This record gives sequence, structure tokens and C-alpha cells, in this order.
Amino acid sequence: MSKPNKKRYVLATVRQQYAEAVGGEEVEFEGPGGKTFTVPHPMFAPSEWTKGVDDAESDEEIALAMLGDQQYQEFCEAGGNPADVNFIRMAAMEDMKGALKKGRPTRS
Repeated sequence: MSKPNKKRYVLATVRQQYAEAVGGEEVEFEGPGGKTFTVPHPMFAPSEWTKGVDDAESDEEIALAMLGDQQYQEFCEAGGNPADVNFIRMAAMEDMKGALKKGRPTRS
């Protein structure tokens, strides 16, 4: 039973508002040679992706966990440095903090 004067959240709406606030559920970045790569936004990443990235112990393992086999291979073949891939996650997390500080996206 709902309490009077208590706000009720709709999960799909809240998720959409947060996705809009941080620029989407995926992060796109331009790598070597102008090639575009895509990784999940840390806020929306599946648990197995997050665990894989968190459990990685080297730059190569982090990049592989973030990009997946195919994109990792393409990134390296294009001359990319695996150590640089983690900067994308850090940048997305910093942007997320800034976007969420500007105001709660669930407020109209």
C-alpha cells in the first residue's frame, strides 16, 4: 500500500533519466586511426563486465575486459596502447560525477 504524499519511482523512467544525464548507457571513443570503439557506461555495465575489469591485473587485461576480444584485437592492430583504454572508464566516471552533481535527474 502506498503512503500518502510519498513519491513513487518508475524504474524504467529513472534509468532513462540517469542515462540521459550521463550521456547514454554506452561510451563511445575514438581510437587510433579514427576508429570508433564502444564500451558500456560504468553506471550501466553488466556485473560480469564490471567484475572482469575489476579483477584485471594488467593494462592488457583491463583493456581486454573493457573492449572484449574483437574490439581489443582491432584496437591493438590499429596501434592502440592498452594502457590508454582505462582512461576512458575514468573519464566516464568523472563526467558522471559532474553530471549527477548538477542535480538529481529524477527531479522535473
